[in-house]
Amino acid sequence: MRITYHLLSNKGSRKINEDRVGSYVKDEEYCFALADGLGGHDKGEVASKIAVETCIDLFKEDGFNEFYMRNAFEESQENILNRQIRDMKPDDYKTTLVLLCIKNGYINWGHIGDSRLYFFKKNKLILHTLDHSVPQMLVNIGEIEDKDIRNHPDRSRLLSVMGIEWERPKYEIAEPVEDEKGMAFLMATDGFWELINEEEMIKCLKKAHDVHEWVNSMEKIVIKNGENKDMDNYSAIGVWIK
Repeated sequence: MRITYHLLSNKGSRKINEDRVGSYVKDEEYCFALADGLGGHDKGEVASKIAVETCIDLFKEDGFNEFYMRNAFEESQENILNRQIRDMKPDDYKTTLVLLCIKNGYINWGHIGDSRLYFFKKNKLILHTLDHSVPQMLVNIGEIEDKDIRNHPDRSRLLSVMGIEWERPKYEIAEPVEDEKGMAFLMATDGFWELINEEEMIKCLKKAHDVHEWVNSMEKIVIKNGENKDMDNYSAIGVWIK
């Protein structure tokens, strides 16, 4: 089994890039993290940096184990909240987070907010994570369809993120999936997935010869669909299992 990957992050039309992507590979263990600092908060870029670096540093220290996913989210949250206290900025430092880890033939992922993980197998979409947002809640109760999230006026209203006190954990961790040849994963911030639909993702996947080509061809669509718009930061991580 061969695993390849490609990371991408761009500030779009904004002055700064509040997204953050990171990866770490050691002894056939893989860790990928992606975060989107919330726009409208002065230090979103700080929160996303803290989240990604916490996940990567924890992976470097202990590798992957049965507690890693939970610990990564919990420690990221704690580090962000501590930074708020230190800088006396309780309304800043908020971010989404998506985490993907591979070890011993199993793929593990978790998320919070509206940054997504897409899971494809043999060029078919198996699932994508469900956003912690107002439009996703409307999808869940049947008021709108999944495709309507992209253009919904409340698409930026998030219900759960890192950097807000939790009474209980707000992140979601999926059940591990055994790896197979022909699997592909896309981790993406909303600035990326809002400007490319699932059919276009699959079309690019079918045509691509490698993971770099896949991510780069999707980026071209994102840029084209973002023309003459105030493009948000956009970031993505593609992972192939061949």
